[in-house]
Parts: sequence; structure tokens; C-alpha cells
Amino acid sequence: LIMHSTPGARTYTAQDCELVEFVSSQIAFAIERRQMLARLEHIALYDQLTHLPNRELFYDRFQKALSRAHREASYFSLLYLDLDKFKWVNDSYGHSVGDMLLQITAQRLLGCVRASDTVARFGGDEFVILLERVDSAHNTLLVAQKILETLSQPFELADHQIHVFPSIGVAFYPEHGRDEQQLLSCADDAMYKAKKNGGNRIELGYPGLRGKHLEALMI
Repeated sequence: LIMHSTPGARTYTAQDCELVEFVSSQIAFAIERRQMLARLEHIALYDQLTHLPNRELFYDRFQKALSRAHREASYFSLLYLDLDKFKWVNDSYGHSVGDMLLQITAQRLLGCVRASDTVARFGGDEFVILLERVDSAHNTLLVAQKILETLSQPFELADHQIHVFPSIGVAFYPEHGRDEQQLLSCADDAMYKAKKNGGNRIELGYPGLRGKHLEALMI
């Protein structure tokens, strides 16, 4: 805060100056407090390595997507993604290279979806993508295909060209479930089925069976 007086105007007293200093300190305190709360909120809701939403923020957005889909009779999709050979990268090149791989993976995933979609890191090398207001399974698979192709491109890390391929499981609302547990379970089961079948592929949850049986889509 700046105090200014014009020639001939009443000069500021010591009390005036003290008042301005007091107001300034209170404003500074309020700003610092808001900045601290913003940092704490970011730590609580975002993954610190990739800066993607974490599980807690994802679940919050997931519940809102369920409410909107139910209210509007609309659709959305889940993609559950895991990186094949990620453990091998950590063991072969060290955790610092593994961390860089996850950070680049996060940026590539964000480049494959819309700003309105949510890409979250669930931990390790597992990512979950919430695609809202998709009007067909075909459009969801186009996104999954784009992700598969993007992540299949080599990663230039630590003077090495590293290939790490994704396994992707897909679930649709309401076809594969009408609540959080059913849909995540279906997408997760599909992802593990993709890994079991060799990885670098997409698996679709089978309608009505919550991922117990799966329909495969090889890319």
C-alpha cells in the first residue's frame, strides 16, 4: 500500500502511518494464508510427481460424472492403463529414469484427451482416464487407439531409447455398471486381461458381466 499526499493537503500523522502498516500486514497475512491453503490443497488432490489428479480428486470427479450421466441420460467411459515393462525400466535404469518416464507418460496422455476429461494417476504406473459425454463406444476406442499409438512411441531417456507399451482396459457407463465399484472393477479386470494376453493391446469389458468375461480388441 502506498500513501500519497498532494501539496497543501493535510499531512499524514504517525497514527495514519501505523494504520496503513497494520492494514498492509493483515493483507499480506491473508495472501500468505491463501497461498498456503492452495499448496496444501494441491498436495492433497494431485500426484506430486506427475501433477495429475490423484485418487481422491478422481473419485470426486467420477461421482459428479455419475450424477450428470444419470440426470442427463448421457454416457461416459473409463480407461484403466498400465505400462508394460515399467518395473524393468526401474531395475535397469534406476528410479530417476522411471520417474521421468511417468512424467512424460502423463503429458502424452493429456495430449490424447480433451480438457474436459480427467487423467489421474492411481499410483505406480497405473493411470485412469475418465472420458465424459462420449456418444459411442467407437469414439472411446478411437481415444484408446490414439493412446496406444502415442505411448508406443519410444521414450528418449538418459541417452537411451526406451520402449514401454501400455495395456488398456475399457469400461462403459451404463453398459458395464452403474456405480464406481462396478465400472472400475470392470476396467481394471480388462486391463489385467490385456497384460495377461501379452500387453500392448486394448481389452473391452463384456456387457453385463463386470469384466468376468472380456472381448479383446487387438491393435
